[in-house]
Amino acid sequence: MTDPNDERTQLIQNLKQDMMAQYGPLIGGSTLYQVLGYKSQDALRQAICRKTTPVDIFAIEKRRGKFALTQDVAIWLASQKLQTDISTK
Repeated sequence: MTDPNDERTQLIQNLKQDMMAQYGPLIGGSTLYQVLGYKSQDALRQAICRKTTPVDIFAIEKRRGKFALTQDVAIWLASQKLQTDISTK
């Protein structure tokens, strides 16, 4: 039987690697709402106003829009996947 922590660590590493190659260290714009699973930018904007986003969303001085760290998104996605796996067993 495999250790769930090893599975989680491996999943996080794989997601981080894939997402960093695709997006770089920051995710912003239309990509951000899509990878977080929101239906639109307006839905993400509402979540930001309500402070219900699953990862830390922030602004960068002199840049438009909101951003999240790619590694934070990867960790959150991995945890969502593993919670789903646990609840369906």
